[in-house]
Amino acid sequence: MTDYRTLRVALLGAGAVGSQVADLLLRHGDELADRAGAKLELAGIAVRNLDAKREADLPRELFTTDAETLIVGSDIVIELMGGIEPARTQVLHAIASGADVVTANKALLATHGSEVFEAADQVGAEVYYEAAAAGAIPIIRPLRDSLAGDRVVRIMGIVNGTTNYILDRMDTEGADFADVLAQAQALGYAEADPTADVEGYDAAQKAAILASLAFHTTVPLDAVHREGITSVDAAMIESARHAGYVIKLLAVCERLAAEDGGTESISVRVYPALVDRAHPLASVHGANNAVFVQAEAAGDLMFYGAGAGGVQTASAVLGDVVSAARRHIAGGVGVGESTRANLPAVPIGRVITRYQITLEVDDRPGVLATVAGILSEGRVSIATVEQTVIEADENTQTGGSARLVIGTHKAREQDLSETVERLAASGVVERVVSVLRVEGN
Repeated sequence: MTDYRTLRVALLGAGAVGSQVADLLLRHGDELADRAGAKLELAGIAVRNLDAKREADLPRELFTTDAETLIVGSDIVIELMGGIEPARTQVLHAIASGADVVTANKALLATHGSEVFEAADQVGAEVYYEAAAAGAIPIIRPLRDSLAGDRVVRIMGIVNGTTNYILDRMDTEGADFADVLAQAQALGYAEADPTADVEGYDAAQKAAILASLAFHTTVPLDAVHREGITSVDAAMIESARHAGYVIKLLAVCERLAAEDGGTESISVRVYPALVDRAHPLASVHGANNAVFVQAEAAGDLMFYGAGAGGVQTASAVLGDVVSAARRHIAGGVGVGESTRANLPAVPIGRVITRYQITLEVDDRPGVLATVAGILSEGRVSIATVEQTVIEADENTQTGGSARLVIGTHKAREQDLSETVERLAASGVVERVVSVLRVEGN
């Protein structure tokens, strides 16, 4: 082996990802040294419980509960603890100690990213976080570096493997949400408390990170509109299939044109949406992730792969470690985040897209005309209508109830929302079954 300079690497956390990172560092140290131009010495692994079961057989002498001491003197600190605290405190401590930081902590970056990046800028350190947005998929570097000279117009991403697995099984097998969720938990795709996944919190954190990079603007987490998938049922899946769509939980980051002499703005949102089955995102199955990027010059780009998993995410982490090592060898200050555009994030009401509205209505003459009139008054134009009798009434000649599936042309979210409220309050609509946005075309 070439006589390389040695860089000390501290690892905080030894869960599913951390254990794999440590194992790969120890087993492939010589190869990584040849790529990085420096020997990477795993100085220690800070954990809360020294006796906890690990997913890899690691030397016990590497473990410590004293993260603060381990950090001091390390050149690179890998933070894989997750959550906000003590991760935030330890990351800031590492930066203040002169170390570069590698993290997969989406929650930390989505809520305290500005603080972390500012701290790194002040001391010339750098923060690497390729694994924070889409697991093993390389998306951070393309957005931050490769597309830095372009104008990203839109990002649509399937960035949560758990929800994609659930929706995919519901679509391909006709399974119920509760049954598939239980299977996902049994397979380890979903936590015992699946709230972060199925209610869209995980995807919203990743959307904030991707939007910040794509639009060179700090995007706070509370600026991300979030909806989960718990309201999606088998009937909605079947209706989508019949219309040529599949339902996916999407993270959508979009650059909006200026209005009335104002400035450009952005919209960042997470919700279940209808995706045409001909769109590349419709073919993303199982627990995989994919990010579809539209840029003015580069055109359409798609990044696809495993969005989770210990060894898969460890791959992205170690790529960042090699990058950090190369920077140390080359010298110089870190490259700060470009968030100077300061584009305002607009509320969901400003978004313009297409919709599919499903209503249960009285099955009698004049109902469709009434519904069409309410939509027209609300500036929502009908593109398609399909009616199905769902409950016959033997005592009348008109039947009991019918289901209307209405596809719209593009409409403003605020107009659509107000119109749906008027439909619900009308005398002809028994129930608003669902309202789904149509994305991707």
